[in-house]
Amino acid sequence: MNTVPRIASILKAHNLESSITGFPTFDLSTLEVTTYLNVDFPTNVRLGHLVEKIVSELIKNSSGYELLYENVQIIANKKTIGELDFIIKEKSSNQIIHLELAYKFYLFDPTISNETTNNWIGPNRNDSLREKIEKLKTKQFPLLHNDYTRQNLNTLEIDTLVQAVCLLVSLYIPFEYKEQLNIAYLKGIKGYYLNLAAFIKQHNGTKTYYLPPKKEWGIDPSYNDTWHDFNSIEKNISKNMQDQQAPLCWQNSNGSYSQFFIVWW
Repeated sequence: MNTVPRIASILKAHNLESSITGFPTFDLSTLEVTTYLNVDFPTNVRLGHLVEKIVSELIKNSSGYELLYENVQIIANKKTIGELDFIIKEKSSNQIIHLELAYKFYLFDPTISNETTNNWIGPNRNDSLREKIEKLKTKQFPLLHNDYTRQNLNTLEIDTLVQAVCLLVSLYIPFEYKEQLNIAYLKGIKGYYLNLAAFIKQHNGTKTYYLPPKKEWGIDPSYNDTWHDFNSIEKNISKNMQDQQAPLCWQNSNGSYSQFFIVWW
């Protein structure tokens, strides 16, 4: 894997503000990493775990923070009841922070409700921003104060820790959507989504495509050097539609790059 565009995609990803999540926000730019990460990242893990590994290395190479713990599994009666992503320390203040990290792709479906936050869903409609925020509120953050967590992290004064979230999102709106969105979301918009019929309709012979595997989602399409004509990807897209899987598609139109999801719903 080419680590430069992968790391860049994480550092440049939009971090949802506390006005949306309801939690203090930790911005990766505060790490002030000044050296290139010369690390062999695993290739046999899911995207979420890969992002966690990269952020772990960013923290380790930070001039202002120290990584104390990562992926802390909390065990109760021999069963894992949850996991804390990171426990880090700000060197200048000695403040210890419980940090939760997420790297998400959401599509805006304005037909769901009148509440914007409720309308961001996963490409296959099986998760949502609302569900993620609720999980943070009811499970992930309260876990820090669980009695079993205190036993697992008995070297820390749990009640002195602060908690923050780094919720990195890539957002996609309906094709040719004209309504105005809150600026807190606008900063995260990477592209649009459309169904197969609309995709075929807007295709022309000057455009080439690439269907990135999920581990490449979030990378800027301009880094890509492998492009295919429509006929080369049509079979894969048709199978995705049959399997009810929405692929991400990168498009190159005479050196102008764009990205969109082709949805089955």
